[in-house]
Amino acid sequence: MSERNKQAVLDFYETGLNRKDFHAAAELLGDTYTQHNPRIADGIAGFEEFVATIRADFPDLKADVKRLFADGDYVIAHVHGVRVPGQTGTAIVDIFRLDADGRIVEHWDVMQPVPDEASNANGMF
Repeated sequence: MSERNKQAVLDFYETGLNRKDFHAAAELLGDTYTQHNPRIADGIAGFEEFVATIRADFPDLKADVKRLFADGDYVIAHVHGVRVPGQTGTAIVDIFRLDADGRIVEHWDVMQPVPDEASNANGMF
């Protein structure tokens, strides 16, 4: 189940965020979709609106999944998001809950801008 859930989340990033194809990404969502990011409307319609917004405002947006962890119904992703090529982007931790059928039904995230300069050489990814 963990590998299946991780693959569903990877497919969700590729279709929904990188290709900005709401309809393909919606196939990976459950009958309900609870959104915890306060800047995105709840539900499947909220996700559709989000995809339309990034398609219009950030057509070159890229979500590069660096790490995936699965624990039961949950998948945690460590992601480098870049809205515009050449920018340093954002370090993101996304948490997804999937239903028994391996469909995404809930999402949380935490985001931190990648600074131009760091106090150490360890990097964020």
